[in-house]
Amino acid sequence: MTEADTAEDEPKGPIDFYFDFSSPYGYLAAHKIDEMAGLYDRAVDWKPVLLGVIFKTTGAQPLLDIPIKGVYARRDMERTARMMGLPFTLPEVMPFPSVSAARAVYWVKDQDPAKAVALVKALYDEAFAKGGDIRDAEAVVRVAGETGIDPAALSAALGEPAVKERLKTEIESAMQAGVCGSPFFVVDGEPFWGADRLDHVERWLATGGW
Repeated sequence: MTEADTAEDEPKGPIDFYFDFSSPYGYLAAHKIDEMAGLYDRAVDWKPVLLGVIFKTTGAQPLLDIPIKGVYARRDMERTARMMGLPFTLPEVMPFPSVSAARAVYWVKDQDPAKAVALVKALYDEAFAKGGDIRDAEAVVRVAGETGIDPAALSAALGEPAVKERLKTEIESAMQAGVCGSPFFVVDGEPFWGADRLDHVERWLATGGW
């Protein structure tokens, strides 16, 4: 067996999937990325971030707040959701703070990664399929309980300094990796920004790059 054959047989690393819960395009990507990754025997590492923190460095602003562009974005989000066969309703408050949701995911992820993925999708669905409110810890804990996560344990964990610090560390690591928006994907070191780059991600997975 040659070195090239050995390299081909080695398992590939996961797709790093960065997202903010207040990102409508993150919601759309969250319902696509697992299926796509599975086609190429890849895992997905789900990494919530806070765009508000990242925007302080990049100088960007929330998409829906931008004149003219925001109007187009609302239409594009609704159209893209219809194309994907997903329900779509914007929450009343946009963008919304997602600190509790992000902290919850990292805490659950350390206990059970599969439950963390289920929680991500449930929180996203609550926000963008139902137009619900997931801004505060109580709402996050309620949704988590509906997915089989211990509400009391999660509620207690959200106030722990280590959980708060974990999110800060993850956001810093994301910015070091070049994350500048949501959704953002890193495949074998190659960055892709935006739900409209999912076809590029799939092409990269299929070909190994170009």
